[in-house]
Amino acid sequence: MPLVSAVPRARVEASEPEPQFAEGTGESMRLDVIDVIDEEHDLVDRLRAGERAAVEAAYVAHHAAIRGFARRLVNDDSAAEDIVHEAFVALPRAIRRFRGEGSLRSFLIGVAINHSRRHVRSAVRRRRATERLAEREELRPHTIDATDELIRRRLAVRLSNALDRIPIDQRLVFVLCEVEQRTSVEVGRILDVPEGTVRTRLFHAKRKLREILEDAR
Repeated sequence: MPLVSAVPRARVEASEPEPQFAEGTGESMRLDVIDVIDEEHDLVDRLRAGERAAVEAAYVAHHAAIRGFARRLVNDDSAAEDIVHEAFVALPRAIRRFRGEGSLRSFLIGVAINHSRRHVRSAVRRRRATERLAEREELRPHTIDATDELIRRRLAVRLSNALDRIPIDQRLVFVLCEVEQRTSVEVGRILDVPEGTVRTRLFHAKRKLREILEDAR
């Protein structure tokens, strides 16, 4: 008798069946991807030709993603809208630099970054002014019911302050990599820097954030 007996037929028949795919599903998905790529190439060509409707089409397709990135970067709704507006106004000129190495959306984020630096500084100044008002408010008597809200507000301020104290280049990499979950390769393309530079900036950003938050305890 062999040392290992054969698996009983009943157990084999009861095992989970292999997944079945409809004929042509893979081919259909491949064609869908090709269609999307072709549509983006066509949109880029129209943008390069200066077609106004192409800018509107790009806005409809990518506004939400660009605004989301800007909001996470500056933590200010008004500044985020300004960044989005400036990015799409600049798009007809900026598109000449698009080399097709990444997606149009990634390129647009790069354009938004070019217009974000002064908005980051402005947003930081507004937050600090707001915090000073909040500190004066906290000196007034509070009811017990306000305690939880006060704790949440202080935590939000700590996190916001920590991000504000990071250099802008590190802040950009942290938001793109950690918040938006982009790869270092993609971030390198967006920022036009080597992948190693992205990793170095991210390392220093995390270390600096950790130090700031620990000191604030």
